[in-house]
Amino acid sequence: MMTHQALAIAPRRLSAAARRADRGMTLIEILVVLAIIGLIVGGIAVSTFGQFGDAKIKSARNEVMQIQQYCEMYMLQKNGKCPKDVQELKAAGIIKKATKDPWGEEYTIVCPGEHGSVDIVSSGPDKKPGGDDDVNSWEDAEKKDDDKK
Repeated sequence: MMTHQALAIAPRRLSAAARRADRGMTLIEILVVLAIIGLIVGGIAVSTFGQFGDAKIKSARNEVMQIQQYCEMYMLQKNGKCPKDVQELKAAGIIKKATKDPWGEEYTIVCPGEHGSVDIVSSGPDKKPGGDDDVNSWEDAEKKDDDKK
């Protein structure tokens, strides 16, 4: 049997244990949770930004092909005259909005082109003409995808 003095100490121990349980999470526990969340977000960000870059290239390919068709329409309307830039296509009423490539640069229009009646080029992610990352109207998109692999 417990003595009267032992019974008096037992509630104090219990209340101290109860106080520790009610105290909440420690700083280390919070930091561990934040580190785990950071790793998850970092992994998602890496994969998302890779897909975002691919989407910009696909968008540029689509726009290059559309601009090539618009240039051909312009040349039919203007008796073979070549537009200097996308702004001229807008001024002629062929397109509603003059757009830049996904990296904020102007598309280059060359008439007559080396590869067709009209060559359209986007300088690509590096924003410098003549690199391997250029998006143009004469290269097949599937061929460029195969070259990357």
